[in-house]
Amino acid sequence: MTSQTIDIVEDLLEKLQKLLPEKQEQVLAFVEFLLFQQNQSTQGSGLAEVAPLATEQRVFGQYRGQIWMSEDFNEPLPDEFWLGES
Repeated sequence: MTSQTIDIVEDLLEKLQKLLPEKQEQVLAFVEFLLFQQNQSTQGSGLAEVAPLATEQRVFGQYRGQIWMSEDFNEPLPDEFWLGES
């Protein structure tokens, strides 16, 4: 490794440690995606596939009752909305 590479790695690790665990997982997933793309391009494959993301198991009904939808959700929006007059 060169001195510049070491500096980048140290800077990246320092900033990564300041992130919340959820954001750290997003960074890891992005790095895995970049590695996948790199491997695809070096193999000369014409078609790139999407790398699976490492995610936690979903919990059915976890957010039940935490959102609501307006009764007029499907009604057309008024002209004032589209014309920026409201």
